[in-house]
Amino acid sequence: MRVTRAALRAIKAFSVAALFAGLMLPAHAAEPQPACECPMDLVRFTSPLPRVAKKLIAGIPITIVAIGSSSTAGAGASTPAGSYPSRLAEELRKTFPTQTFNVINRGVNGEEVPDMLKRFDSNVIAEKPDLVLWQFGTNSLIRDQEMDRKDATIRSGLDKIRAIGADVVLIDPQFAPKVIAKPAHLKMVAFMAETAKRENVQLFRRFAVMKRWNEVNRLPFETFVTADGLHQNDWSYACMAKGLGIAIAEAAQRPVLSATALPAR
Repeated sequence: MRVTRAALRAIKAFSVAALFAGLMLPAHAAEPQPACECPMDLVRFTSPLPRVAKKLIAGIPITIVAIGSSSTAGAGASTPAGSYPSRLAEELRKTFPTQTFNVINRGVNGEEVPDMLKRFDSNVIAEKPDLVLWQFGTNSLIRDQEMDRKDATIRSGLDKIRAIGADVVLIDPQFAPKVIAKPAHLKMVAFMAETAKRENVQLFRRFAVMKRWNEVNRLPFETFVTADGLHQNDWSYACMAKGLGIAIAEAAQRPVLSATALPAR
């Protein structure tokens, strides 16, 4: 069959149009993200954050240092901006748009409490923080080490923080397959809660928050834990930061005894 030039031109025009139409279509529609729920009864601290509260009232920049291991450093996030300290800075700036927050990430993969204490002076105290977020316990649990043998080391770190007048929040382990596979995981969670109560510091109950995602919100582990069964992903860090931001904002806005005099730095 003979094809005329006009017919060839029509076929060519149709092919080009179809190509451009294909390029304009998205390869895959983005999957909807689950809602991030952080109930106040889970994230609320037992006491105010007086140092942060005074800085907020005075309108003075607030420095927060996050020290910990890989889940502070951001292992599992797609970029450093996906770590929980980075996302926390965004949450606090949204809540307090006229306030300056400097959130410093001092997480190092694989570390335990003694390792962190070695760099407390240079990585934490030297920054003159108003709030220290201290995440530990997961690596000791994974490595089957008893945390109660490190009581003196933990107290030494807390004493260093309290000596400069900073507020303190401890962060307990993540609810993840490799964590809950350990028979002592509930003992570790209880140890963190007991330590916070005994030392009169605050605790962010990360384990309980993440457990709720799985058991109440019915989110499968792959929604908030990476393929290694341990580390959090972008969504998980962002939702954790949201809960932590809510807790910090609420505690920092409770009445405090004095909203004027700030400790000498």
